Amino acid sequence: DTPETKNVFKKKKSPFGETSKKFLEDLIGNQKVRLVFDVGKKDHYNRWLAYAYLEDGVFINSTMIKEGMAVIMTIPPNVKYADEFIVLQKSARDRKLGLWSDDSSHNLD
Repeated sequence: DTPETKNVFKKKKSPFGETSKKFLEDLIGNQKVRLVFDVGKKDHYNRWLAYAYLEDGVFINSTMIKEGMAVIMTIPPNVKYADEFIVLQKSARDRKLGLWSDDSSHNLD
């Protein structure tokens, strides 16, 4: 889950939303993205639930969490990488990366 760039449903726009969005755009560049589905393809809001990979094999979901640009959001039964994501998020938080930096204006806690 990434910070919002605009007010959506009950979620408010985050000051870190644009930073996270720019990181993702830079990460993807002009590469194609391959989506891999877990057990379910959509959530109850009809949003696609997928793991995203770049042509060069980079796992976008884990990279975003590892760099502090996203937080874990699991929607059971889609929990294939939940344990890995927990470890990556703890590491990003411990290293105060991205959302977890000392700048509390974009911290999600």
